Amino acid sequence: MQLTKLKRRKRIHSRVRKKISGTPDQPRLNVYRSNKYIYAQLIDDVNGVTLASASSFEAAVAQEGDKSAQATAVGKLIAERAAAKGIQNVLFDRGGYLFHGRVKSLANGAREGGLKF
Repeated sequence: MQLTKLKRRKRIHSRVRKKISGTPDQPRLNVYRSNKYIYAQLIDDVNGVTLASASSFEAAVAQEGDKSAQATAVGKLIAERAAAKGIQNVLFDRGGYLFHGRVKSLANGAREGGLKF
């Protein structure tokens, strides 16, 4: 049976999630990519809370150029919000997407913003 794109992505994401789990000291940087926007969250899996979030839906980021530029801006924004909470190290969770294009741009933006992963 042929898998749909969504089922394939969810299968890959569950495989990744078996291996990584966020803590208060080193949260998980989760990425979700829709056709129009990109979202990032810092998640503490021990307590089950989201510590910070950013998306290209926000007005400050939506002014950027193409979707890759917006993804880079979201990465910088999540890094800035993480620094405000005293977070420097994160575990990158690509959400089952390939580390390419907008996901890679977001990761590079977060690295430029000062996050280490």
